[in-house]
Amino acid sequence: MKLIVVTGMSGAGKTVALKMMEDIGFYCVDNLPIPLMKEFVSLLADNPERGAGRVALGIDIRSGQELPLLDGILADWKQEEVSCEILFLDCSDEVLIKRYKETRRSHPLAGTGRIDQGIVRERERLAFLKERADYIFDTSKLLTKDLRHELEKLFLENGSYDNLFITILSFGFKYGIPADADLVFDVRFLPNPFYVEELKHKTGEEAPVRDYVMQGGTAARFLEKLCDLIDFLIPNYVQEGKNQLVIAIGCTGGRHRSVTIAEALYHHMRLLRPVGLKLEHRDKDVNRQQTAEPAK
Repeated sequence: MKLIVVTGMSGAGKTVALKMMEDIGFYCVDNLPIPLMKEFVSLLADNPERGAGRVALGIDIRSGQELPLLDGILADWKQEEVSCEILFLDCSDEVLIKRYKETRRSHPLAGTGRIDQGIVRERERLAFLKERADYIFDTSKLLTKDLRHELEKLFLENGSYDNLFITILSFGFKYGIPADADLVFDVRFLPNPFYVEELKHKTGEEAPVRDYVMQGGTAARFLEKLCDLIDFLIPNYVQEGKNQLVIAIGCTGGRHRSVTIAEALYHHMRLLRPVGLKLEHRDKDVNRQQTAEPAK
């Protein structure tokens, strides 16, 4: 029997994840009282047809004072060689606060206090589960379809996942460097299509712009070196336990050169790396009709 404990921060998407796992064949139970977990799993082990050999248990802060009991149960399962993995859904505090405000729901630990205070307490109580987690998904910037894709890749297609989610992000320096960027690469040395009238209002997703940026071989050589660097860094990040990485590629306006290079890096990594992967173009549609751009 394959047992997955699905847990994480309230508002990070656990309920959605359980519904998706049910769609791909898991027998899912949410918020089962923790003292009943061992008996429940034993029952399913004795009746494999009931759980079809694939079971997901949703556990979160709603377990209240019983939550610390889960640490001992997980230790017992490990000693008994029960096949159990933990999927932890995380999210930035800023996004969690925004989600709570949009839904007008109160945080389960906030009471009459502020949402951010409840989030801090929840992180403290769930820390032992995050430390034990086999897979950590940060849903701060994940669309529902992206989360489904990652779950299917992990549990349906039997793909490997190195507990690392990578975002490749193009941006424009004139709109500011992304605050969450881990690695920033400046490609303003490449040919700039902005000064070609027929290319000015196109983006790096379009072939004429890509061809212009890639002319002369400089971009191709840079890409080769960039891909080599990223290929070297990723396994080292995984080994050190890093669970999310934002690679930011910047040009002046974030529409042409950075988009072209980000697209190329994304396609390289999609073919070679067993990691969660997302491509985002932050500024490609900002002020598309502007007629002037700051000097390089």
